[in-house]
This record gives sequence, C-alpha cells and structure tokens, in this order.
Amino acid sequence: MENKLKPETLCVQAGWQPKKGEPRVLPIYQSTTFKYDTSEQMARLFDLEDSGYFYTRLQNPTNDAVAAKIAALEGGVGAMLTSSGQAANFYAIFNICQAGDHFVCASAIYGGTFNLFAVTMKKLGIDVTFVDVDADEDELNAAFQPNTKAMFGETISNPSCAVLDIEKFARVAHKNGVPLIIDNTFATPINCRPFEWGADIVTHSTTKYMDGHATAVGGVIVDSGNFDWEAHADKFPGLTTPDESYHGLTYTKAFGKGAYMTKATAQLMRDLGSIQSPQNAFLLNLGLETLHLRIPQHCRNAQTVAEWLESNEKVAWVNYCGLKGNKYYDLAQKYLPNGSCGVIAFGLKGSREDAIQFMDNLKLACIVTHVADARTCVLHPASHTHRQLTDEQLREAGVAPDLIRLSVGIENVEDIIADLKQAMG
Repeated sequence: MENKLKPETLCVQAGWQPKKGEPRVLPIYQSTTFKYDTSEQMARLFDLEDSGYFYTRLQNPTNDAVAAKIAALEGGVGAMLTSSGQAANFYAIFNICQAGDHFVCASAIYGGTFNLFAVTMKKLGIDVTFVDVDADEDELNAAFQPNTKAMFGETISNPSCAVLDIEKFARVAHKNGVPLIIDNTFATPINCRPFEWGADIVTHSTTKYMDGHATAVGGVIVDSGNFDWEAHADKFPGLTTPDESYHGLTYTKAFGKGAYMTKATAQLMRDLGSIQSPQNAFLLNLGLETLHLRIPQHCRNAQTVAEWLESNEKVAWVNYCGLKGNKYYDLAQKYLPNGSCGVIAFGLKGSREDAIQFMDNLKLACIVTHVADARTCVLHPASHTHRQLTDEQLREAGVAPDLIRLSVGIENVEDIIADLKQAMG
C-alpha cells in the first residue's frame, strides 16, 4: 500500500504502522540487544533463516521503520541507515567492489566523497576514474575497464550545483553491465526519484534536508531491486556465489531483489559497524515528516535569491539550475520540474579576500560546515570543506576558487536578501 501513497503522505505515515495499543509515534528502541526464548530462535537469526532483531549493530526496529519510510519515498525495495552520508557512499561501492576492482564516477561531487574515492578507497585496492559530468556517451564509455563494477554520480552536485543527466549515465552503466549509484541528497525524493530515470541504487546524507534541522548526522542506502546481478554474475561474485561466512548462502538465490541490501546489512554492517543510533533515527524521522513542506520553501526562496544575485552588479557569476540562462536549466526542467534545492553557487567580483569579507559581514546567515538545513548558511569550499584538494582537483570537481556555497533556508526571503545586501557593502 505504501508505494501507492503520494510522497506527502509517505513522509508522515510510511515506515511505522502501530498495532492496537502500540505508540502512535515511532518509539526509540534504545537497546543494544533483544531477548529470545530459545537458542534455536537466535541461531536461525544468525543464519539469516529468520528475520528479526538480535543486535542493534545489524538491525533495530526504530532504524528499520525510518529506512522503510525512505525506501517508500524513493520507490525502492529496501534501505539501510548508516552513521553518515560518507558511510553510505562507502558501503554502496564496497558492497560490490573489492581489491582489484574499478568504478567510474562523475567528477562533480562532494569534496569528502571525492577524497574517499580518490585516496582512501585506492588504499583498499579499489580504483576510480573520474569523468566530466557533462561528457558525452562516447567519453563515458571510454572510462570503463574490464574490472569496472559501478558508476556513481550526484543528482545535484555539492557544491558546484551541476545537474546530472541520469538517463545518459544509466544507459552507459547498463551498457557496460554495472549499476548506476546516485547520491540524491540535494534533490531529495520530493524533487527527484532517480530510480524512475534508470538509477539502480540511491544514497543520501540524511544529515542534510532529510533531517533538516542540523541535529543528527546520518546516511542511507536504498536499492531499487531493478539491477539483475545474476545476468552479470561473473562481475559480482559477492552477491552471486556462496558466502562462506554464512554457511555457503548465496544472496541472489536466497533473497532475490533483496540481495544487495541483505548483503550490505549482514556482511558490511556486521563487520564495519557504521550504524545510525536509534536516537538519531528518531530525530531523522521527525525531519522526514515535514520534508514535503520544507523543500518547496527552500526552492522558492533560493529561486528568488538566485534571481537577485544574478541582477547584482557586485556578483560575477551565479550557478543555479532554476535560472533560465543556466547551462543545466533544460536538464533541471526534465529531472527537477518542481524545483531543485536551496543551494546556490556564486562568485563575487574581486579577490578571494573579498569573498571572505562578505561572509564575515553576514549576520542572519552563518558560516558553518553544514548545508541544506532550515537556516540560511554559507561556506567558501576552497577554504573549508575542499581545502584538502589541490587546485587541479578543485577544478576537476567543478569548484572555482571564488565559489561561495549559499544554502538558502526557510526564513522570510526578504530578510535573507537584506542580509546579503548589507554584507556586500
């Protein structure tokens, strides 16, 4: 029933369905462990023969209810909460890649993800080729190798605000027999559902719009259930051959469309343990209940602010896909017809010091590492989130040295613009 409901209803109702006498509001199951009457009952859980709860590192009722809500919103068959968006992206790739494997990734992605893929995962023996987000299909196909296992991109890139052509990337990924993984953090399922455009797996930093209030760090992986792992069995032995750590169980045979998520939970979360706490999942659920109300307000405000910035003589450039002259406008009309997000990338005329002075002058908007919550905030990525990248890597990731990332909140838009105006002097 849940997937037939509209997104607004899913935000409020999905995931937790109380029975007679149970709490109307999702409870916090703040317990590490769960009781069983017999040894055999618990043994069956450890062998994946029964579903249930025995240790919160693997599953928890609060977490599962919230994961189910997000899966319903994205139109997926299953989801798993993680301790952060970084953990979600790591698990999404690591679930199907091992030492000696390779994946292809759009270069316009969050700096932390770029570093995870380009530096840390290479230490694990997993290589990556970055491709221009605007590359044509021939260029994208040329990046694939015999050992390529996945393709990755962001619906709207952080902080460069590029819009991914999801259908094009999906065509290329599927032509090469691999799944397309999309980080849908900025768009959220309110404005884009990548599965409807051919993506196979979706991740989110739930820390951002889903939580919406900068209270709880978290992440999620959602599987569409659409990718046929068995059709490419030689590429994905972790899913299609026996797992000796579970008595020779084969995930695709035992769990069908649930194979990918079951492996991620039963194997990666078991061994690496980047769980979201039940308390944080509870806070995330409170945010999700108003996601459908907040996102349109973010978008309305950001559109107005972007138009104001574009007409301001002190502004050198603005990148917001809702502006008609924007290079991503047509893609945004296709994939994000109801609006994109509240994040704007822009640059001021003058030096890097001028950008820093502008940010220091702000009063309503705060300089914070965060993005995409209810409050307007600002960041200079080259000085802050992306400072670990070289100038060459910055350019590759689409981050200009003068780029200011403005995350427009849900305050009154006239107050936001007044603050920007006074800060520019």
